[in-house]
Amino acid sequence: MNKINLWFIPFAILAQTTAQASIEAARVNDKVITLDQVTAKIVELERSGASFNGSKKAVTEELIKKEAAIQEAKKMKLDQDPAIIDRINNVLFYAVIEKKLGSDFDKISLSDAEAKNWYEKNPEIRTSHIFVALPQDASSEDEKKATSKLSAIIADIKAGKVSFAEAAQKNSEDPSAAMGGDLDYRMKNRLDPAYYRAALKLSRAGDISGIVRTPFGLHLIRMTGKHSWSEMDRQSVKRVIFEEKRQEIVNNYLNNLRQKAKVTINNSVIKD
Repeated sequence: MNKINLWFIPFAILAQTTAQASIEAARVNDKVITLDQVTAKIVELERSGASFNGSKKAVTEELIKKEAAIQEAKKMKLDQDPAIIDRINNVLFYAVIEKKLGSDFDKISLSDAEAKNWYEKNPEIRTSHIFVALPQDASSEDEKKATSKLSAIIADIKAGKVSFAEAAQKNSEDPSAAMGGDLDYRMKNRLDPAYYRAALKLSRAGDISGIVRTPFGLHLIRMTGKHSWSEMDRQSVKRVIFEEKRQEIVNNYLNNLRQKAKVTINNSVIKD
């Protein structure tokens, strides 16, 4: 008899859960809001620390309003609007990333020694720059004009006719021009990769690069300082490394999905 009772318990629990899920707490036109949905919303609010009175009635009322608004949106066919669909797809994109890769993100760990080794190769640097905006698809003529402008500026700086800061104030097309082109201290995650790589090649404070191309335009870069590991907040460095490792996991996952997908590309349409 006991064996039968024990065997029956899981089914009793399932029946109880199913019953709660099907209990109608409210109805908005033809859409039912179940007691299970109300309970789940209360748990969500409690976990988030949101301020609410804990009343099932109050939460049910909010769910009713939300459902009424959703139904109105569907009447307006907003769920068929390309812009709305794109936003929904973005939500789905990030949802699958978290669902599939969340456990991999949790496994990322960093010791101080590992962080220090990474930082010595990727230090926080302070630079100034003189910038000329130039789109990626700029004509060869525009590219030549921008290059000539910066070449002339380099010559004036080397000849002592003007300081780098003065040249930046006069010629740079970046908001930092008012500060003599100063971008203050930044980690690699806050600088364009091509800009950061070029800046790292400047070994001493005061060194100036040649003309550097980024997706935004052309730059002259002046190195003004580097923070040593001992000057850094280790947790902030680890956060940058964590995000880099996280992005690597995401990229590997997306590349794998792409390989599995049947993809065709119309190169004549997307030709640069």
